[in-house]
Amino acid sequence: MSSTDAVAFWDGVHSARPPITDPRPNDVLAAVVSPLPPGRALDLGCGGGGDAVWLARRGWQVTAIDISAVALTRLTDLARAHGLDDALTTERHDLADSFPRGEFDLICAHYLHTPADLDRAAVLRRAGHALRAGGRLLVVDHGSTAPWSWNQDPDPRYPSPAETAARVDLDPAIWSLERATAPTRLATGPHGSTAEVTDHVLLWRRSA
Repeated sequence: MSSTDAVAFWDGVHSARPPITDPRPNDVLAAVVSPLPPGRALDLGCGGGGDAVWLARRGWQVTAIDISAVALTRLTDLARAHGLDDALTTERHDLADSFPRGEFDLICAHYLHTPADLDRAAVLRRAGHALRAGGRLLVVDHGSTAPWSWNQDPDPRYPSPAETAARVDLDPAIWSLERATAPTRLATGPHGSTAEVTDHVLLWRRSA
């Protein structure tokens, strides 16, 4: 899939979903980040923007990026509606070609999956290098297929958290892998339906 096709695909995915008006974060993000002092955060593949808005409400300075202009326009409008213009900015990036500038205290990548040609391990490795000392990289991947997922491959292959960590290959002398788990939860889809799903959760902390 070309970059142009990827943009069209994700614009179509977001256009088909209702805009978020009551933004809520992913459960893992809330659990991991709630004890942390606010700093500078980067949301890779922000989608509907629930994580970015939640972080901004808690005092984080958030850069939210996505390949979809539809998603980013909606998030900009959502941030404005909630009075978060000063705390949340959006940038359009195709992570196959570009990455946001700067250093961050938190980088999160929730369900950064795509049918396009993307070297996820390289993107996540670059994210690790964009952390400040003491900063955290939180990655939550699909471990199962929800009924509302765009990817309904009948025979999916979900790499385990350990496999993903090995591919990202961050030096353990600098980045400590604090979590690599596969919890299950009851998830709610964009139209209100529910299903039990498995997440693959990885959390690194940069020590130097």
